[in-house]
Amino acid sequence: MPTYRVLDQDGVIVDKDKEPPNVSEDEVVKMYKDMLTVSIMDVIMFEAQRQGRLSFYMVSAGEEGIAIGSASALSPADVIFAQYRETGIFQHRGFTLDDFMNQLFANRKDPGRGRNMPVHYGSKSLKIHTISSPLATQIPQAAGAAYALKMQDRQNPLDAPRVVACYFGEGAASEGDFHAALNIAATRACPVIFLCRNNGYAISTPTLEQYRGDGIASRGVGYGIDTIRVDGNDIFAVREATTRAREMALQDGGRPVLIECMSYRVSHHSTSDDSFAYRAKVEVEDWKRRDNPITRLRKWMEGKALWDEQMESATRSELRKKVLEAFGRAEKEKKPALRNLWTDVYAQVTEEQEEQIAKMRDVLEKYPDEYDVEEHEGGKDGLNR
Repeated sequence: MPTYRVLDQDGVIVDKDKEPPNVSEDEVVKMYKDMLTVSIMDVIMFEAQRQGRLSFYMVSAGEEGIAIGSASALSPADVIFAQYRETGIFQHRGFTLDDFMNQLFANRKDPGRGRNMPVHYGSKSLKIHTISSPLATQIPQAAGAAYALKMQDRQNPLDAPRVVACYFGEGAASEGDFHAALNIAATRACPVIFLCRNNGYAISTPTLEQYRGDGIASRGVGYGIDTIRVDGNDIFAVREATTRAREMALQDGGRPVLIECMSYRVSHHSTSDDSFAYRAKVEVEDWKRRDNPITRLRKWMEGKALWDEQMESATRSELRKKVLEAFGRAEKEKKPALRNLWTDVYAQVTEEQEEQIAKMRDVLEKYPDEYDVEEHEGGKDGLNR
């Protein structure tokens, strides 16, 4: 299956007879700044983990264009199920730097109350379901959510129709959940866009060892799903494909669409991984030099006199300062109150849970030198109602 492109690696429009990208100058600048923000934050937080100030982190290096390009084509009301390299979606939708940092440091301002691993963001207000670690579980969940939206739209025909966008890597497509989800979405005609980031590796397993077929796109065709393969480093191609996919997903009562975005994972899988144990460093450096979604868009912008070196330097400096300021604020915040160990399990804390809280209080009072809980909001008193 061919790979759709709008821009080549030098930021030049491939098809000279085609209309220019349907995007305003303000939108282009926002998309570019969003990619820069994610890229700068990734470097800072990766280093913070290496310094022991953060327990875990995953970067999006080389894949920023997929998340931000697709997010720019969705409606704010569309529901999203992400994996863990979709930081750009959160950034583009309005997740603030403080929101990122509070989750990463699991402090008292983290909406998840410190219960999740770093990089497992979520936002009810932004219509993004909280990321979870188990691989591919979000794919059937997305199909089910899309079916629910379809039913809701039938009951409320005057409301603007919505779609679900579901993100995953090509490694996740090897899980049974992937196949079940595509089949459910196809047979029930669910308005869902499946976006696969084919970045070449499932942790340490290269694509050559993952499958023998024509990537992930051919699987969509097999399930009777409209499918396109795009250059994931071309933010305009991703945006255009997602825009069209959204239109198709809402036609005739709903149907699924699969987009395979071809890219390359520049960094390690996570801070727990050393990718140079299974791939040559020269391979990574070659990709960095040869192609990058940020560099490609910047070249196009410079060709249109929308950007220059002075703007680049000033913007990077400003963004780095803002990231570090949010970092400093979040790192100084207290951890969630101890009572949050029990809240939200049920609608109300049960009598049995109150007994457990009382027992924990007894232990803390009996062994005050053994348990330092002052880093938590309220300290020992944080167990109170």
